[in-house]
Amino acid sequence: MSDRRIPKEKVAILDCGGQYTKVIDRKVRELGVYTEIFPMGVSSESLSDFSALILSGGPSSVWANEAPKYDDRIFEIGKPVLGICYGMQLISNHFGGEVIPAYKTEYGQTEIDIDVECPLFSGLSPREKVLMSHGDAVKKCPDGFSVAASTGDVTAGVWSAEHKIVGVQFHPEVELTENGLLMLENFLRKICCLKDVYALEDRIETSVNMIRDRVGDDGKVVVLVSGGVDSAVTAALLCRALRPDQVYGIHIDHGLMRKNESDLICENLSSLGLVNMQRINAEDEFFNKSITIDGKVYPPLSEVCDPEKKRAIIGSMFFKVTDDAARKLNIDFETAYLAQGTLRPDLIESGNPDVSGYANKIKTHHNDVGVIRTLRDRGRVIETNWDWHKDEVRKVARMLGLDEEIASRQPFPGPGLGVRLICCEGPESLPDEKKLAEIACFTRDKSDGNYFIHVGPIRSVGVQGDCRSYKLLSTLYPASKAPISPREVDWEKLMRLALDIPNKFDFVNRVAYCLDGYPTERESAAISCDGMHICHESADLLREIDDIVTHNIMNPKIAQCFAVLFPMSAGGGKKYSCAIRAVCTSDFMTARSAVPGKDFPTEALANTVTEIKNAVGEKISMIFYDVTGKPPATVEWE
Repeated sequence: MSDRRIPKEKVAILDCGGQYTKVIDRKVRELGVYTEIFPMGVSSESLSDFSALILSGGPSSVWANEAPKYDDRIFEIGKPVLGICYGMQLISNHFGGEVIPAYKTEYGQTEIDIDVECPLFSGLSPREKVLMSHGDAVKKCPDGFSVAASTGDVTAGVWSAEHKIVGVQFHPEVELTENGLLMLENFLRKICCLKDVYALEDRIETSVNMIRDRVGDDGKVVVLVSGGVDSAVTAALLCRALRPDQVYGIHIDHGLMRKNESDLICENLSSLGLVNMQRINAEDEFFNKSITIDGKVYPPLSEVCDPEKKRAIIGSMFFKVTDDAARKLNIDFETAYLAQGTLRPDLIESGNPDVSGYANKIKTHHNDVGVIRTLRDRGRVIETNWDWHKDEVRKVARMLGLDEEIASRQPFPGPGLGVRLICCEGPESLPDEKKLAEIACFTRDKSDGNYFIHVGPIRSVGVQGDCRSYKLLSTLYPASKAPISPREVDWEKLMRLALDIPNKFDFVNRVAYCLDGYPTERESAAISCDGMHICHESADLLREIDDIVTHNIMNPKIAQCFAVLFPMSAGGGKKYSCAIRAVCTSDFMTARSAVPGKDFPTEALANTVTEIKNAVGEKISMIFYDVTGKPPATVEWE
């Protein structure tokens, strides 16, 4: 972009390693202000031409040795500053306030009290719902600042009118902060007094030109097409930019696809203009073949339980199968290009250093494993969606004229059912009896005795305070022995409980409610885990359950809906349990659990339970509904 097209009014976003840094960037641009992202350590001189600064969240503690270094003169150049989460803690610490660890941990949507006289909160109500994700907290506000927001005795916002510096402990950039966009607009217009409007570039034209510049007239591109909107948009852009003989589409069925998925995908892709299209059935390679990754031999996927190793194996095997197929077509990635539908959140969650120098790895995405990074470093990877989030990709899909069936298709991760089959060798270690008693008492008190809790012997992946967590599953059961219809459940209370439990107990990051089985508190002690691995049987079982769940529950209000299979049993000779996961989100960086009766009919949930029992009831011990938001859980369980 030439200097002529960059407005005089612009905002610098200083990246402290937060999961939502790019979301800040996108939201500010949507409000009509040009932005650039810099590492936290950027010099104050480099920021002299900017109108304002925004400091992102991050996984570090301001008092820790590994905290991002910064030029403290950035607070002396007279620019308005907004600090978000870690950014607020940095501001407070810099100006002499007190930040302490574990003062009060808060993960998920929280109600806060705000000072409506602070210009950041102009036009808002005295109480607002916001997204919190922090362990450390500001105990003492720095001199010269006033407390602009709070949750009880915890500072949730600070403000200095003299310096035009404001900080918030929550994340205004994500949708779970209900009026976050207005807060950002207040910062830009009322505190920074910015007036210019910056129009985004035409994304399709930019992508087409990028592809043509990279590939040229003679280059060849192999595009991995999963059938989701991300890879479909990439394939459509390639077909628009290049000749048909330059683009080769490959769809790999790794044995972990949804029911009839590969058949539907290959039918849809023919409409994109992909003349050279291959479908490869590779279940045996993925399930039963070992693979060398970075010089280390990994066992077959069917023998691995660790979530990160599973993701690494699947991602690396994807490339191996693709490379083998390309060589049969006389295509070599020394000269050809690999194209994939990588999104910005994929790279952020993978801890990709090209996106952030400080971001914590939450989980490795299949499109950002080591072999892909190496290929990317050599300039052989084309990623048209690199700078976009899911909702933006859907908009581009519609602009390209793709069928709505593709544009609105619910996401399906590259590892497929592999991250929905929760594998383990046996039960995970549980906390001591004292902690189990504490969580039981807490749950009874918080639920007025309507539910009791069991801490399950399995783990799942979460995101807490911008860091990866791998913690135990907690399951809730109604105190009544009689089955309770989903229509009679107080879902809002359950979801508040699902927010309170991980905030109070650091060994839990996910909460699921039991829809059937209803073991009594005494019987719940007999819940067992015999272990599970990926195999044809477990994949087929999950495929069948997932099809029932999706058919009954998925609707336009829900962003993603799927089933999870895990080895937890309440007896009766049944080895498995399953969970239903349905979330509402637009960017997938944060999400809330879909509320039965609000986001989809409770009858749909009841029908789902009945159909699962009728279809595979001889194998399934208990059926759960995941009531946890992101954070503290991730959307996927692994």
